[in-house]
Parts: sequence; C-alpha cells; structure tokens
Amino acid sequence: MSSDDGKIDYVGLKRQLAQAHSLLDGRQAVSPEKRREVLSARARALAESRHEERQEVLSVLAFQVGGERYAVRIEHVDHVLEARGIASLPGAPRHVLGALVSRSRVVPVLDLRQLLGLEGGGMSDLSKVVVVETGDSEETYGLAAESVEGRKELPKVELSQPPPGPFLFLTPDRLTVLDLEQLGGPSATRPDGE
Repeated sequence: MSSDDGKIDYVGLKRQLAQAHSLLDGRQAVSPEKRREVLSARARALAESRHEERQEVLSVLAFQVGGERYAVRIEHVDHVLEARGIASLPGAPRHVLGALVSRSRVVPVLDLRQLLGLEGGGMSDLSKVVVVETGDSEETYGLAAESVEGRKELPKVELSQPPPGPFLFLTPDRLTVLDLEQLGGPSATRPDGE
C-alpha cells in the first residue's frame, strides 16, 4: 500500500488490519457473496483433484543376483537378512544353498542362480537373504541375493509380459518380477530331476 510518490498509506494499512482482526474475532461476518465465491473455488479444486489420473503401481522389493535384477511383490517379503550363518544341508537339491535361523524358525535359502540357470560366483558373492512367504500355505524361505536395491513402485502401465519362466512382469529397465507361486519353494521338484 504505497502511493505513486512512494509513501506508505498507513491509514489504509490500519483499516485492512482492523478488518482482518474483526473477521478473526468474529465481530464481522463474511459477506454471503464472498463465502459463496470461496466455497465454489474450493469445490472446483476438489473436483479437479478427483479427475486427476491416479496411476496404479505395483510395490516390489528389488535385488540383484547373477548379474541380473529381480524383484518380488512387497506383500510377500517378510524381512531381509545378512547372508551369514547359512548352514549347509547335506543331500539337499542344488538349488537349496542351506538354511539359517531367523526369528526362531529355520528358513531354507534358495539359490536363484541355480533355479534360473544364471552365471554366478560362489557363496561369498551372496551377501543378503530376502525372506519371503508364499501362498495360502504361507511357506517361508529365503532368496539369496548379491545386493538389495530396496522398495520400488512400478507403474502398472509400464509392465510388460516377461520371457517364459517363473516371472510375472518385466519393466523397461529390465527388472524382472518373480512369480513365487510358479518358482515353487525349497521342496519343489526341478525339471532336471533334482
């Protein structure tokens, strides 16, 4: 509130301040026209927000194994552990690395490199275990991983059909979402007879 000559209009400022105080104190009511104007502006803003396209996403936990990127749906993930203390299981199929104790239960740990036919190093390359629960039977087992990238929100419109195998989806940046039901657990029989 300044005039053309650069002076401040203190009388006008005091009048605006007094009006604001009276509105806040409830001594002066907002005019019905002003109230309607404010309420209609709010209604328009709410209506526009409802029409915004909400993108559906798939929440996953992403990890790396055998030089490839994989993910499991977040609702199947129980927790992630360091891959220390895995005990070998003599006589177990090649795809079962061993077992570890987690939260007072024995958890078999699977080697996705064996299950999916991936190239890979030894046990020292596998530093994490993603513990998952599958299906109605709530079978619990671990998936050995080289590293865990973390939680990702994948827009469903960007997901494409994966190659044949125990996979649900493939993303444009080559993240493959595993189908744990199709993958089976530690007791699943493999095509090669293991």
